[in-house]
This record gives sequence, structure tokens and C-alpha cells, in this order.
Amino acid sequence: MTAPLLSVRGLCKSFPGVRALAEVDLEVRPGEVHALMGENGAGKSTLARLIAGLARPDAGTILLDGEPLHLRSPHDALRRGIAMIHQELLPFGEMTVAENVFMGSEPARLGGLWLDRRTMESRARALLERLGSDVSPRRRMGELSVAAMQTVEIARALVRRCRLIIMDEPTSALSLREAEALLGLIGELKAQGTAVLYVSHKLEEVFRIADRATVLRDGRHVATAAMGELTPGGLISLMVGREVEVPPAVERWSKGEVLLSLRNLTRKGEFQDVSLEVRAGEIVALAGLMGAGRTEVLSAVYGLRPAERGEIRVRGRAVAIRRPRQALAAGIAMVGEDRKRSGLVMSMSVKHNLTLIDLRRCCAGPLVRSGVENRLADRQIERFGIRTPSRDRCVRVLSGGNQQKVVLAKAMLTEPDVLLLDEPTRGIDVAAKAEMYELIRSLARSGKAILLASSELPEVLALSDRVVVMRQGRVTGELETHLASQEDVMRRAVLAEENA
Repeated sequence: MTAPLLSVRGLCKSFPGVRALAEVDLEVRPGEVHALMGENGAGKSTLARLIAGLARPDAGTILLDGEPLHLRSPHDALRRGIAMIHQELLPFGEMTVAENVFMGSEPARLGGLWLDRRTMESRARALLERLGSDVSPRRRMGELSVAAMQTVEIARALVRRCRLIIMDEPTSALSLREAEALLGLIGELKAQGTAVLYVSHKLEEVFRIADRATVLRDGRHVATAAMGELTPGGLISLMVGREVEVPPAVERWSKGEVLLSLRNLTRKGEFQDVSLEVRAGEIVALAGLMGAGRTEVLSAVYGLRPAERGEIRVRGRAVAIRRPRQALAAGIAMVGEDRKRSGLVMSMSVKHNLTLIDLRRCCAGPLVRSGVENRLADRQIERFGIRTPSRDRCVRVLSGGNQQKVVLAKAMLTEPDVLLLDEPTRGIDVAAKAEMYELIRSLARSGKAILLASSELPEVLALSDRVVVMRQGRVTGELETHLASQEDVMRRAVLAEENA
């Protein structure tokens, strides 16, 4: 048997009030794809951060090639050949894509006095193309979508040619084409002897690329096994300690009046002549590859980036939406694709995050009535099953699934007629995803009109009544979900309408 490249023995880590890891063991071999599995809060990201030098363990040992590894920073880890691709993106927004890719390892001329920008841009472009992305290396990072930023983060780790690459939910924001390119690249890295520690909630990816899996639960090591010894159901049971039912395909219930109608909605360079309707009690999904315009359409309906022409109607009445306040007044709420950037104030409590969207209900003049605010927060916590020790607990310490519930509960505080959901289960585990599906379906059953965008085709087909497929900013087809397959959706996503 090949000697391990990385060994973790008895690793422990605690934070105030939380024991994140308790005597965890792990081994990763050269040229191995090793999946690290568990629910949100199981300790996966904490373990990855310790290995990458982002934090120090309280006890235990990390060994590289059998020698103790003492990391004081991520730069120490990089020098030893360990890189990490983070789930939570860390871009330098005002710098270019190429500058982000080569940050800390820039090619230079004249003895290091002059940056070789031509080489940086050329190599960055080549790396991005290998990842299936056509993003220009000269664009500013702050202008990119979350999916494009994720691709750049991956390129930044790959450029250093490390011996061990930790990938924390690397495909969570990627389109199917980009995810396929990354999985193919992981195969190349494996053939070259590079080890990959792969953290993901997407079981189909794990069973496709991983050699072995280690499961953590509540900060403890539960099992390590070869993938051939595991089944999806068995792996889920190890992760959550109980049987979890995967939600069935979309349920059928009666639909009401048209609550949201878009007519020829257009924003130059992003989407053109988008028309669709969503009825009360209906879930309509926008599907397509990255750059198809899904997020952009939702942002326009909510007033984040208003459409330049076209019409939005709510309950048959035309509404002018130039900013989110007008959308809320019209009965439209939105859950964005990045909860930590646009959905939550991470330093605030669960209560304050929940009530922030409609704080006037809690106020008497300039004063906040704490009793009213507490009752509103408690109602939403109970209604959406948010697991938190207290309404006053900082939202930062909640698991990803519970943070996402807070974002959804906040959006629903205004009791909107129309709910926009952009990647509603991004970065949450299997059990939390099942809960989120049921919450979304229950909102539809209560009469809400839901328009969602998702890059996960199984999710699209499991949740929606109809799928509106987009390609390069245009609608290329509309499908009844119960008559559609993933292949039907992808065909319309990659081919022009007349060829679909």
C-alpha cells in the first residue's frame, strides 16, 4: 500500500461554545481523490482550514511525508505544497482576473522589478479555458458572477502545482459544463500524482471521482471506506446518523391566477426578450449554463439591475421596479445566490437579520419595540425550523443550512406574493437540502408564485412544475417538468432554439 502523503492524527479544535473537531484521524495518499463528507457543522471546513494553515489545532498532529507539519499561515502551507480552494470566495475585487490568479506568484522580468503582465494574462487564459471558462483575464474580479469567481479561485490554486489541493465545494457555483471541465482536470491531477481532498455535498460527483471517503459527524471521525464499499444511501446514513429520504419528483397541486408576468424583458448584453408567467402555487425554474442570464433576470425583477425595456406585471398590474424597495412594495421578495455577501449581516444576531427587511413593523417612531421584534423573530424561527440556541445567537455560528433558512425566513417576513430564489441550496448538505426543498414546496402549496434559478438539473426537475431554459440571454424552450429529462433541458441550454 502506498505510504500516505498527509496524515492527521487525533486532531482537536474548539471555538467559544463549540467543539468543532474531537480527535479526528485522516490519511490522504499521493494521486488519491479523498472525499471528506458530513453535514454542515460536522467539522469538514474546520479540518480543511487546519490542514491549509488557516488555523492551528488545539491538539493532535498533522504530518506530511511522515514528518510533523507546523503551519503558521496559508503561505507556509503553499511552500509545503498544500493549496486550498475555498467555498467562501476570497477575491481581490478591484484587481484583474489574471492578477488574482497569480497573486503571490507573479511572473516578473528585470530581476523582479517588472511584472510580466503578458505572460500572466496568457497563462491565466489557458488555465481558465482548461476549466471551460471564457472569462477575460483582464476583467476586474468585482464585475464577475459568483460562478465565474469560483472558476478563478480554482485556477489560482492550480497555477501553483501543489502536491495536495483541498477543494471545498468547488462546483457549488459552477455550471454543468464548468463542473465537467473541473472533474476532468481532477482526473489529470490524479494521474500526475497530485492528491485532492474533496469536500462536497454532491453525491454523484463524489461517487464519480473519489477513491475513498472519510465521514465526519459532530466533529468526530465516523468512518473511512473505499467508494466501492459504499452506496449513496449508506453514505447519507453515515453522515446524518439516520435514514434520510431524498425528496421525490415535483408534487402536483392546483395552480391559481398568474401572479408574475414578464414580457420581453431586456437588458443589453445580459438578456433579451424574456417572457414568462408564474401562477399562484407554481414553481417555475430558470435553467441554463453560466452566462445564460438566469441570475440577471432575477436581479432585474427584484430591481438590483433593472431591465432597460420590457414589462413586469404582478397580479395583472404593471409595476415599475428600479430598486428592491419597489419590488418589496409590489409583493416580490428574493433570496440571492450568495447568502454571506448579499443575504446576511454575519456579525448580527439571528433576530436582527430576520427583522432587518421590515424593521418599521418593530418601531414606534425612532424606537425599536424589542417585544415586537422578538415575537416576529420567534415566529419565523419556528415557522422555518431554524435550529439556533437563541434568537440572539450570532448568525455566523449557524450551519450553512440554518443560515440559508434565515435568509428565506427574512425574505418571507413581508409575506410576498412572488418569491425569487437564486441557487437556493448552494453550499448546504444533503439533509439541509431536503428540508429546504420541503420549505419551498410548502410555500408553493400556500399559494406563493416561485421563480427559481438553479445550476443543478436534478434540483430543477425535483422542484419545479415548469422549466424555462435560457441560452446566451434568450429563452430557448419551456418544458413541463413531468415530461422532461436532464437531456431535454441540456439540449435546449447548449443549442439555439431552432436546433433544440
